[in-house]
Amino acid sequence: MRTRHKVIRWIFLILELIMSALLAVTVIRSKFFPVKYSLLAGLILAGLLILDFFLTRKHHHHKVRYWTGIALALIISILCGVVFYYLQTTVNTAKKITNVKTESTVYGVYVLKDDKAQAINETKNYNFGISKADDSKKLDKVFTKIAKDQGVDSVSAANSYDDVLGLATALLHKESDAIVMNEAFLSAITEVDGYTDFKDQVREIKSYDITTEVSTADQGQTVKDGVFTVFISGIDTPGAVSKTSRSDVNILATVNTKTHQIFLLTTPRDYYVPLSISNGVKDKLTHAGIYGVNVSMDTLSMLYDTKIDYYFRLNFTGFTNIIEALGGVRVHSDYDFQAGGYSFVKGDNYLNAEEALVFARERHAFPQGDVQRGKDQMYVIEGVINKLTSPAVLKNFDQLMNGLSDSFETSMPYDTISSLVSSQLNGGKTWDIQKYHVTGTGDKQTTYSMPNFHAYVMVPDQNSVDQAKEYLNQIENDQVIQVDQKD
Repeated sequence: MRTRHKVIRWIFLILELIMSALLAVTVIRSKFFPVKYSLLAGLILAGLLILDFFLTRKHHHHKVRYWTGIALALIISILCGVVFYYLQTTVNTAKKITNVKTESTVYGVYVLKDDKAQAINETKNYNFGISKADDSKKLDKVFTKIAKDQGVDSVSAANSYDDVLGLATALLHKESDAIVMNEAFLSAITEVDGYTDFKDQVREIKSYDITTEVSTADQGQTVKDGVFTVFISGIDTPGAVSKTSRSDVNILATVNTKTHQIFLLTTPRDYYVPLSISNGVKDKLTHAGIYGVNVSMDTLSMLYDTKIDYYFRLNFTGFTNIIEALGGVRVHSDYDFQAGGYSFVKGDNYLNAEEALVFARERHAFPQGDVQRGKDQMYVIEGVINKLTSPAVLKNFDQLMNGLSDSFETSMPYDTISSLVSSQLNGGKTWDIQKYHVTGTGDKQTTYSMPNFHAYVMVPDQNSVDQAKEYLNQIENDQVIQVDQKD
């Protein structure tokens, strides 16, 4: 009997030792916790293990104490296992979505809907059309893949057009048998009068995913300096968050860890500005995302004369998985309005996943259009952040982590994020969030992406841009800012 009790004792003590050590190592490797907290946790676990060691000694003289020690060892092991699971899952998700330096551009090969070709190898004798507005290096890679699929040595474009609208017209008028185009341009084409049904008139017979390194400007200030700026790009398209797409949300978040202020600067998607690749020719800001997240970042850097250190991309379509896992979110609305079959009231609204997506997409119900949509999308993001910091984060945890990994990615290194978390836990100060959005006037102008068509744009109000620059300059120089903006 004594031998059996000794075996039980050592099994539970070893189990507690393993689970405690596993948790301690994970806490240290996560880098989320300040050193003093990590040491304190280690000392507590070690102290409990020593306590159990003495409680379980001489079971034949102290049976109550012995079984109390066994029970305590089991409880501690289970608790360590649960905490380890949640922490390790969080670490794995954080590492998956951080330090991302690549993006994918999906190119489609399109023919008319009634074309006889059903596969790419049936287009050997076709005249392919391309747009001069597209990336020539990426197109070269696409045609190399097309040649391989056709079983020929090489394939090249027979026709080249000034923009994607001319390219679409060429296919519809049968000037080209097939066209090769960045899929992100499809939505831009269908917004043009006379081309709203373009998607229904054509058929994609093959798509090619071209992965490239994200080339951004040299990193500016870092977390160690106390100030850094993140470009938050929001897309609303199916597929991977890493896919190049028009950026519907364009927010600069400048964080000052010394003053504990965050300045959120929202720029409307239709802002009419020169792109970093357009040699001074103006375009809608949203089109910059088609050419890559680096073009969006560099364009905003030019507009506001500031450095952007990292990018953070989120996909509102995949965002619904997070909201569903959280059981809904509380979101503020500036207006009473209806959209997508749902009614929203001025003030707080508790929204499920589908309602939140409709809320984030709507723009036609508001006098300010895209400006208000940008603000509403920020309200949704805030609602999610608030819910993530509540006990609801433990509900459907696996689904929540999957949603995060499918909907977010950032170039910010894991060590930078863990340093911020550790600093916040160490200091415990609240953050003061200041918001500002630049304004402008609606107009119809030609754009870099579609030089032969007059599209709706928002001409910037220079006073609001100058004010945004002033706020950025102040927070970057450790001044406490107080935004005063009336809609």
